[in-house]
Amino acid sequence: MSQIGVTGLAVMGANLARNIASRGVPISVHNRTSAKTRDFVSEFGSEGDYTGSDSLEEFVQSLERPRRIIVMVKAGAPVDGVIEDLIPLLDKDDIVIDAGNSHYVDTRRREQYLTEKGLRFIGTGVSGGEEGALKGPSIMPGGPREAYAEVEEIFTTIAAQVDGEPCCAYIGADGAGHYVKMVHNGIEYADMQLIAEAYDLLRFGIGLDVPTIKGIFDDWNAGDLESFLIEITATVLGKTDEATGQPLVDVIVDQAEQKGTGRWTAQDALELGVPLTGITEAVFARSLSNLRDQRKAASGFLAGPQPGGLSESLVDDIRSALYASKVVAYAQGFEQMAAAAKTYDWDLQMGELAKIWRGGCIIRARFLNRITDSYAETPDLVNLLMAPYFRDAVADAQNAWRKVIVSAVEQGIAVPAFSSSLAYYDGYRRERGPANLIQGQRDFFGAHTYRRVDKEGSFHTRWSQDGTEVKTD
Repeated sequence: MSQIGVTGLAVMGANLARNIASRGVPISVHNRTSAKTRDFVSEFGSEGDYTGSDSLEEFVQSLERPRRIIVMVKAGAPVDGVIEDLIPLLDKDDIVIDAGNSHYVDTRRREQYLTEKGLRFIGTGVSGGEEGALKGPSIMPGGPREAYAEVEEIFTTIAAQVDGEPCCAYIGADGAGHYVKMVHNGIEYADMQLIAEAYDLLRFGIGLDVPTIKGIFDDWNAGDLESFLIEITATVLGKTDEATGQPLVDVIVDQAEQKGTGRWTAQDALELGVPLTGITEAVFARSLSNLRDQRKAASGFLAGPQPGGLSESLVDDIRSALYASKVVAYAQGFEQMAAAAKTYDWDLQMGELAKIWRGGCIIRARFLNRITDSYAETPDLVNLLMAPYFRDAVADAQNAWRKVIVSAVEQGIAVPAFSSSLAYYDGYRRERGPANLIQGQRDFFGAHTYRRVDKEGSFHTRWSQDGTEVKTD
């Protein structure tokens, strides 16, 4: 009998199954298309103790009880379909694990639904792409704690390891695991957009060639910007297209696709009232990139400066702007998770989240150690910008940050993530902003009331009548 099973043998499912088998865990595998199961066992059967099954019934029967089944299919209706197919075949307390990129709202619904049927459900965020799935991802499980305890040994064994610690930890009840993975992906969107803006300034603002920019990213990866995304950026920039002899990046169409997790993050932030400016701008930037035909027409029609001619001395300033903006993206993401924890009664451990993102996942970076340390020093930290390390880092970077954004505006180079991050920082550090005027306007046209700085209670001015102020509570 196998200790665990995986149904769904596309790239991620196949690699996760191989990872588990390589650790000496007997595993059953299944795919809706039987031929794919047989091909998988034929190709990778020597790597571990596999049991391949042609039918879902045979797959379920091959597992020891309580059964532990990892579902690795496309998010949405396919997950619900597999669950419905599994339910008649399972026994009380069996565990279904959704390790795909599901929306946390669906995960909460599924966990409640399966609980009512006497089954247990673990919504599990898995980050690291196909390489991470095979060699060690970051794993974010959510659901009943007692159910997680029955898969904990396998999960912590297959997860990436940093300093002898697994990049896996129990996140919280129902949809907490998939929620944290969603925000992880949102931060990933922001990080990638910031890197793209830095590249844009280096390439078209200063006019550096691609090999030179590759060298700059290599240098940045040796310092405080060290991360997986900076590393692969240098790799992408170093790739030559065999057909043309040009840098491959120059022949890739400038349209960035998305699968929805960044958009979900931005939408959820709106519902929670969290100012998630950097991540949201990154989502919008991808949407704008897909207006390619319109942009082509506008390029010959709309007026504006032509990029070029910035001094190469701006390179270090761009690095500083990238680091400061990255701090803001993480600060906003962690603020969102804190708000969700209060809303959904999840006991999210912020320092622990940063710790399990240090390896395996897409946003893994040296930077995350600083976040873990900050929450260790101040467990109730309300915003990463209030941590002494990040306060000082942004203070040191802000003159360069401002200079870069001014230069970009003068050059006509769009830097939405850089500039929105700075706007958030400037707005956050102001004791008094202009929202008092907005509230006055709202009271004028909608009698929405306002509060005063010198008195308790709510007030309304009779703007269209005699102009007197009345207390409303």
